[in-house]
Amino acid sequence: MPESRLPLPPKSVVFDADSTLVGIEGIDWLAELRTPDVAERIAELTAEAMAGTRPLEEVYGARLAAVSPTRDEVDALGVAYLAALAAGAERCVAALRAAGCRPLIVSGGLRPALLPLAEKLGIAAADVHGVGILFDADGAYVDFERESPLTTQHGKAALVAGLGLPRTIVAVGDGSTDLAIRTSGAADLFVAFTGFARRDAVVRGADLEVDSFDALHDLLLPRP
Repeated sequence: MPESRLPLPPKSVVFDADSTLVGIEGIDWLAELRTPDVAERIAELTAEAMAGTRPLEEVYGARLAAVSPTRDEVDALGVAYLAALAAGAERCVAALRAAGCRPLIVSGGLRPALLPLAEKLGIAAADVHGVGILFDADGAYVDFERESPLTTQHGKAALVAGLGLPRTIVAVGDGSTDLAIRTSGAADLFVAFTGFARRDAVVRGADLEVDSFDALHDLLLPRP
């Protein structure tokens, strides 16, 4: 990976959420509310998808069907995200905003749970891209937003490409779907975030690697 810093400050920074902005995987957290065998299987599928050994579209619906989270549980996940916020993330995002950068969240996570996190970070709701979820009148799980590109392996790349973001665009994340934003050309740089999970194939494909948001701040907005 190159050691040089960015030639210019980024204009847009696309953040993953799970295992990047926060130290948990949302679907795994929800699965922990079920039986141990369900939780173990969901964690295995998540790890395979994030490492790129299994396409996300093969596991996305199956994981949600197995967990079938209620509305209350998804709301509780939103609270858990706040408690698991990465050290320094709030300062880093605030500094990016102050420097004129546009921070976004692009995640395969459930959008209702991501919105409190975005509010905490000062990221506009319109810049939060996650997967919608459907409940019945009693709050029981019905389905997810099946047309969302974020449920597929290359969906983040397609979504970012279609947003028309000002460049330079930097993607920051821990998984293969984040790396795909860079390999597709939708981002100019991919920074592998390894503060919570280090996936060798993702790191090998990254331009740069950081393990903290303080390090990310120094990379994207180097102090004079």
